[in-house]
Amino acid sequence: MSKLANKVALVTGGSRGIGAAIAKRLAADGASVAITYAKDSSAASAVVKAIELDGGKAVAIQADAVDTEAVKGAVEKTVATFGRLDVLVNNAGTAIPKTFEETTLEEMDRVININIRGVFVATQAALKHMKDGGRIIMIGSSVGERVLVPGLVPYSATKGAVKIFTQSLSREVGSRGITVNNVQPGPIDTELNPAAGDWAVPQKAATALDRYGRVDEVAALVAFVAGPESSYITGANLTVDGGMNA
Repeated sequence: MSKLANKVALVTGGSRGIGAAIAKRLAADGASVAITYAKDSSAASAVVKAIELDGGKAVAIQADAVDTEAVKGAVEKTVATFGRLDVLVNNAGTAIPKTFEETTLEEMDRVININIRGVFVATQAALKHMKDGGRIIMIGSSVGERVLVPGLVPYSATKGAVKIFTQSLSREVGSRGITVNNVQPGPIDTELNPAAGDWAVPQKAATALDRYGRVDEVAALVAFVAGPESSYITGANLTVDGGMNA
């Protein structure tokens, strides 16, 4: 029997990169999966089709993480479609790499609204539907704990906030049998942070394994935290960073 059979998961920002890999992995483990996307409906449809071709169930919901009502609506639509919600993966996030002095207020607001406010809104909406055994999983960042490269000041600040949010919330919902954990990727090869990109050299050099990570390596840890074997892990910050923070 699949580890996540009869479970329903919602992955925000699930149309590409780490989010798409997480959605596919949770579906492979037996969950019915809803993903949100901001604009690229074709990419979201491709993820849904890939899951369905593998025998899984999935749905794509347009909901920009900066739109509070859309985020709440995505949670409600997930429950309306699949009947319940067991796993929330707060994956939607953004970074605008540049020095802090050059960062505009609009850029700061965007990073804060997606990386913190969007997480708050989605989590609050999901908790109304979660029962004992529920899982809330943040996709934080290794720079939420330790920053080894320049150009990520607002981003790292938001991921530090997500870290403490995880720890705080785990205290509130633990009595309900819901776990809250924070998966913190290091440099992962995606469109947003390609292994061949301008910012890649110092990031790769900072790792112990001297390489970028793969999206499936993050998805594997998320799947474990979402599953039954992680039932005594909560309030934890679990880093997948090739030893960047070692």
